[in-house]
Amino acid sequence: MDDVNILRYLQFHPMSSRKDIAEGIMFDSSDTTLKRMLSAQISAGNIIVSGQGKATRYSLSKACRIATPIDINTYFLHDQDARQIQSTFNFDLITDILPSVHLFTNEELLQLEALQAQFKQNMSELSPTTYRKEMERLGVDLSWKSSQIEGNTYSLLETERLLRESKTADGKTQEEAVMLLNHKYTLRFLLDNKDYLQELSVRRIEDIQSMLVEGLETDKGLRHRRVGITGTNYRPLDNEFQIREAIEDTCTLINQRQSVFEKALLALLLISYIQPFTDGNKRTARLVSNGILLANNYCPLSFRTVDSIDYKKAMLVFYEQNNIVPFKEIFISQYKFAVEEYF
Repeated sequence: MDDVNILRYLQFHPMSSRKDIAEGIMFDSSDTTLKRMLSAQISAGNIIVSGQGKATRYSLSKACRIATPIDINTYFLHDQDARQIQSTFNFDLITDILPSVHLFTNEELLQLEALQAQFKQNMSELSPTTYRKEMERLGVDLSWKSSQIEGNTYSLLETERLLRESKTADGKTQEEAVMLLNHKYTLRFLLDNKDYLQELSVRRIEDIQSMLVEGLETDKGLRHRRVGITGTNYRPLDNEFQIREAIEDTCTLINQRQSVFEKALLALLLISYIQPFTDGNKRTARLVSNGILLANNYCPLSFRTVDSIDYKKAMLVFYEQNNIVPFKEIFISQYKFAVEEYF
């Protein structure tokens, strides 16, 4: 546990001395033990060293910063103006850091692969009609939760009635109904064209965003103006050429990845991080991620049991710290839920 505490401390206190670390984590063993622990983390590539002798300072490596566990409740004790964050887009993240990082631990991959094996077994026992019904049920839940995360006030029962009977709910806006119906049509498109996101491209990501914002008062395609994100001082790119380059680099990174789970997680995180569109970024990320899963015959996610606030907090941690751990936990739990609940 002390190893984890050291990494957590350095996450927010780079360039710390050994004395700083010992005091910061209230280390109760000898200095020799701390030296040995730091040396092990340096050898593992988690910590980098600068200076010599009394001027020696320790910091997390760029790769380790991505995967060091964060106590999300402690993190959000500070409001957005008090948090120590990377407030601008990290140009090294997609091209230099993520290509060399394994997003899941061996234990996490074993868990996910076991769930995928269970999904394949379950699928082999389903008729095409039953599969379509289960996918329709998942689609209702996905449309509801994905829209709820974005502020839509339809309940799950109201969403089901809208999507299955085309009956709008009293007291709700037309825009809310359109948002939900667009999810339904986009997921249906991905089911009918399962190979569509087998190979990711900017144009195909734009296509998904266009379907999701059809009939809504927002621009389609890559944005040409600045956007802000509520609840954080992180500011996405505002140069349209850099936005296109970032989304192209994202497609290259995802297409080169072997693990379908990593492809899907990267799509969720990076499309949201880049914010390539004026609106619909996180909705697009969720549908593109599911399109990747479907294209590879993996179980899609509904996100039904995710608390909207927890989802947003995990996303903010990635925006501000480029740390994947809170969001990865959501991904794994939702994959487990989807396999066990729908199929």
